[in-house]
Amino acid sequence: MRHTPLARADLDGVAVKPLEHDLARVADLDAPLVNVDYEGREAFPDGDTLRDLAAHTRLSVTTPVRADGFDPLGDDSLLPLPDGVERVLVAGNPAYLTDAERERAVAPRLGAARETAPEAWVGTEGVERLAMAAGGPQYELLSRRTGREVRALRAAGFDGDLALYAPVVLSDEEDEILDAVGGYAARRGPVKRALPDGATTDGTAGGRAREVLSQAVRDYALVGSVAEVAKRVAELREAGVDTVVGYPARGLDEFRG
Repeated sequence: MRHTPLARADLDGVAVKPLEHDLARVADLDAPLVNVDYEGREAFPDGDTLRDLAAHTRLSVTTPVRADGFDPLGDDSLLPLPDGVERVLVAGNPAYLTDAERERAVAPRLGAARETAPEAWVGTEGVERLAMAAGGPQYELLSRRTGREVRALRAAGFDGDLALYAPVVLSDEEDEILDAVGGYAARRGPVKRALPDGATTDGTAGGRAREVLSQAVRDYALVGSVAEVAKRVAELREAGVDTVVGYPARGLDEFRG
């Protein structure tokens, strides 16, 4: 395993998307941890798929507490998950929620879900204070503030687990990096405000847009050679991050080598 790019980049796990990645091939990565993202109920893996993956690795599944099937105060018909499958509790990406699901209150559902899954990671995106109040391992998105915020949490006495999600591009070619994660970085608030109106966000970007994006992809993703990514992961661990989960922005093969 130590010879794969995934291992040499010192990543603890892989985040995969059912609509983007062939889950039948994920076990071949020999990853210590796999987190399956939620992309809507129709894309949610069936029990056999989850059991097969859990037989090869530590497996967690993102479960939006507002979504039908995972709502602890309503329809929880997709629970319990198969034995050996852990949960990540999140408010849920609105893109994968119905209008009715988006209107549901997060706080009481997050609290209720934590009662039934006390060891679950809690996704902090958009609900940072609620996630911290709910307790449990915190699962954060990499940002330009991550190092500073993690150090502050540790200095304040927080001794719980801190996990981190980050898109990963194992390349030092700038066009390839921007093609893979330029659009992702461009959706982050500070980047969106800094970009010129109508700017291209992929490898064809130029001028001011390219300057902004070239910095942004390094703030919000792990990019560069395998050695460069490993160095950044080491810095995050030094700041106090326990677990780094990488999303293969250019597909599973990049992690397999």
